[in-house]
Amino acid sequence: MKTRLIILSILIILPFSSCKKKQDISDMNIIYLHHSTGGLIWQGGQLSLFTRAVRKLSPDLANLISRESKIPGLMTRYNKENNKNYRIKEMVFPKASPYGWHNYPYDYYKIWVKNAGPEPYMEEPTLEMLTKQYQVVIFKHCFPVSNIQPDKEVADIDSDYKSLANYKLQYNSLRDKLYEFPETKFIIFTGAAQVKSSISEDEARRAKEFFNWVINEWDRPDDNIYLWDLYALETEGGLYLKDEYAASPGNSHPNNEFSSKAAGLIFNRIIDVIENNGEKTKLTGEAI
Repeated sequence: MKTRLIILSILIILPFSSCKKKQDISDMNIIYLHHSTGGLIWQGGQLSLFTRAVRKLSPDLANLISRESKIPGLMTRYNKENNKNYRIKEMVFPKASPYGWHNYPYDYYKIWVKNAGPEPYMEEPTLEMLTKQYQVVIFKHCFPVSNIQPDKEVADIDSDYKSLANYKLQYNSLRDKLYEFPETKFIIFTGAAQVKSSISEDEARRAKEFFNWVINEWDRPDDNIYLWDLYALETEGGLYLKDEYAASPGNSHPNNEFSSKAAGLIFNRIIDVIENNGEKTKLTGEAI
């Protein structure tokens, strides 16, 4: 009799646990942290000067006075067609003030690792704060991340000097920190490239070496960290942002056509990471 009661209890509980799991994956909060290049991709093209100025102060207000951004538009359509409730929001991170307009490996390490905790650091949310509200966290670097200088004699994790050795220390520490939140999925852009006129060949080669290291050595299988390879899309195997993808030969921001294409690809990657752990798309977001 006791055995029958246990079996009956399991049969009753199983449908409810199954429904709960299904509900969890259909109902997601996603945060997209960015600055300028990320904003262009979010929007799917160039914003007016006025809207860009407003965006630095309030992304929500900028969205109200501009056309619908491409990534939220894609999400709205996907939710409707697939009976999902994925909510994606953007956030300028870090803000221009008080922290400063810097989002390089050192800055993520400084805000999220060195100053981790339940309270913001210089008004910027820590991972402890973000992961309470969002199940997916997307973040990136601005293109000056590729201005990588020669290594010094000793690497220093607490230095904002842009070198391969420092970047690797900061990334390894950051990875360990992300592992503290196994229920959160993190999507990281590989760094944005620069047009040839804006970067030296040595810097560009070091940048390529670093992004290859991130993909081939730093990233690990079967964890909660996923990559989106913006660098490969921008360079197509070269060292520089291709001229046909740039805002101008002297401007390393992506142009409207590339931004629109990239928005679709990062969107594909986001959905695949949520639903398939990234197994059905390449790192660029293209279907396998």
